[in-house]
Amino acid sequence: MKSKFFLTAFLSVSLIACAQETPKVKHKVKNTKSKSATQPVKFANATDPICDMKTEPDMKHTLVYKNKTYGFCSAYCKDEFKKNPEKYVQK
Repeated sequence: MKSKFFLTAFLSVSLIACAQETPKVKHKVKNTKSKSATQPVKFANATDPICDMKTEPDMKHTLVYKNKTYGFCSAYCKDEFKKNPEKYVQK
């Protein structure tokens, strides 16, 4: 019976101690003005050179080649372009 009491007391103290050690982090307030101030990206290609999908200004897979930004529908298409960019720029 004593061991159950001591075990319960030990676990209670441990949980309270852990709860008090939680760091208090204050996050910076997001600046919503910066999002509205960003301009859509203009790509050098109207379509993905690998799969011929139409590019959109908010594509996240991009690559700069010879000072021109190219948009891709996926990481796969971007990687294929990287292998031989001259082949696809000539399209």
